[in-house]
Amino acid sequence: MAEPVESAESAQSFDLITMGRIGVDLYPLESGVPLARVETFGKFLGGSAANVAVAAARLGRSTAVITRTGDDPFGAYLHEALQGFGVDDRWVTPVAAYPTPVTFCEIFPPDDFPLYFYRRPKAPDLEIHTGELDLRAIRAARIFWVTGTGLSAEPSRSATLAALTARDRAGTTVFDLDWRPVLWDDTARTDPAHARPYYAEALAHATVAVGNVDECEIATGVREPEACAEALLAAGVELAVVKQGPKGVLAVNRDGTRAEVPPVPVEVVNGLGAGDAFGGSLCHGLLSGWDLTTTIRYANAAGALVASRLACSSAMPTRAEVDGLLARATA
Repeated sequence: MAEPVESAESAQSFDLITMGRIGVDLYPLESGVPLARVETFGKFLGGSAANVAVAAARLGRSTAVITRTGDDPFGAYLHEALQGFGVDDRWVTPVAAYPTPVTFCEIFPPDDFPLYFYRRPKAPDLEIHTGELDLRAIRAARIFWVTGTGLSAEPSRSATLAALTARDRAGTTVFDLDWRPVLWDDTARTDPAHARPYYAEALAHATVAVGNVDECEIATGVREPEACAEALLAAGVELAVVKQGPKGVLAVNRDGTRAEVPPVPVEVVNGLGAGDAFGGSLCHGLLSGWDLTTTIRYANAAGALVASRLACSSAMPTRAEVDGLLARATA
């Protein structure tokens, strides 16, 4: 296998580099209509790793994403979209063998948003190879962000773990638990415990873990929020962030600092993408050196804003929008 890449260009240090899923989201422009009867769709950049990079870029951070697309018009669109959002796309490369993934959803507010992934026979973003990684850039980034989906298949699994190993917990390393069972093989879908060893290995190299209670259960075997946080800290991270839906977010630091923050009330239009907005804003708060409660409140507000909008990437809020919602919520 080729030696890992360490290019001259990687001397640039990014605030945030994400690694993982990308694709095209085709969202209905009609709410409350079954997908079989929807007639009009909007086309958007999607995928959790890409969305988190966009969310942080909208807040003024320098970001890049490591991923792969098909060598097709949708792949070209994703490059254009990333560039338009100010996300560096130098590590977004084409895979001739597989088409760029497409994802559809249905919109039934306030809490039903089924997703339909078209990632067959295989998604290009799972064809990230260890030998193609720019390890110098990964080590230099102030925050490096990986996802559970990146562990779902080879060679992405080995590349994700190699990147984490090379980073060696430098700076802030975030593991987004991101459990999407439909994207794993039949064995893991039938018994998610088969995925747990890969999660454990990733957690050993991460400093921050983020996930909802279902995802925490996949990673740790427990699902009560306090127990989830304790298990994630025991697995090696310094900060455990457990999202609890309508109950808000619990965040616990290894030093004993904790924050339990309720959600920001909004009229939900589409809940998809709220978690990615939360992630990008969490990174912004960590980079800003804010205290834990301030950081989680800010991330919650960003997620709420996206939940009140149709799209994901193009809905990511600016600083002024998040500040405005927080001001209204506390007035």
